[in-house]
Amino acid sequence: MIYAYHRESGDLVARVFGKRNTNTVRELGCKIKALGLKWGGLLTDNWKSFKRAFSNTHHVIGKEGTKGIESNNCRLRHRIRRAFRQTCCFSKKMENHIKAFELAFYYINYGHI
Repeated sequence: MIYAYHRESGDLVARVFGKRNTNTVRELGCKIKALGLKWGGLLTDNWKSFKRAFSNTHHVIGKEGTKGIESNNCRLRHRIRRAFRQTCCFSKKMENHIKAFELAFYYINYGHI
């Protein structure tokens, strides 16, 4: 899963499930554009797929801009782990895993930490 995070609001705006490759990153870019979001800059780590997919945007590479998303990653892992513990034996169906992520995104975006 790759997702886009709005730095000022803390919202997780778009997400894509797929392989860790350039096509998945491009799909994320299309989702962001479909939402009509505009950005002044894109902050990512030094992953080649981001460089390829977002080569025509203002792209800043480095850890300085990605600190906020690391805290969201931690919060997301915490939410997903809670889902695993509460259901005791989590389903093997991919749809159920995606629903768990969607529920975690809902809780993060609407302030139910």
